[in-house]
Amino acid sequence: MPLEKYIRDIQGFPKEGILFKDITPLLIDPEARKKCLNILVSSLADKKIDKVIGVESRGFFFGMLIAQELNVGFIPVRKPNKLPYETISATYDLEYGTDTLEIHTDAIQKGDRILIHDDVLATGGTAKAVCELVERLGGEIVQCNFLMELAFLNGRAKIKGNEIFAAITY
Repeated sequence: MPLEKYIRDIQGFPKEGILFKDITPLLIDPEARKKCLNILVSSLADKKIDKVIGVESRGFFFGMLIAQELNVGFIPVRKPNKLPYETISATYDLEYGTDTLEIHTDAIQKGDRILIHDDVLATGGTAKAVCELVERLGGEIVQCNFLMELAFLNGRAKIKGNEIFAAITY
C-alpha cells in the first residue's frame, strides 16, 4: 500500500491558506511506519553517517528511528529555549512566518558526517537553517532526508549542493 494513503490533508492549519500534511495516521499504523522507515534507510546504503539530526518536532519521530536503525547518535534541533545547554541558533522564513532553531554547541564534532531528517521539505527555509547550523559546527552533511517533499514549493533550491531524499513527493 502506498505511503500517501497514510498522510491526511488538513485544510487551513496552522492558519488559513495552508494545506497541512498530517502524518499521524502513518505513525499509528505499525506496518506503514516500518515500510516508511525502510524506505528512508534504504536511501542511505553505503553512506557513512555518524549522527542523525531530527528537526522539531515531527522530524524527531523518524529521525530517532533512523538513528536507532543505523546505530548512531541522535541530535535534536529545537525551537528556542528548549535545549538546556549552550546553543547556537539560526532564524529562517517559512510559508507562514519566521522561526528560529537551536542546536547544542557540543552536538557535532568537526568532520562528523550528518544526516538531517525532517518530516517535510516545503519552501526549504527550515532545512537551510539546519544545514547552516551543521556547517557552523564543522559537520559534513551526507544527506537531507525527508518523509515528504512538496516539490511545487521548490524547497530544493534553498539547499542545493546537498543530496536530498524524500520518501513521498507531492
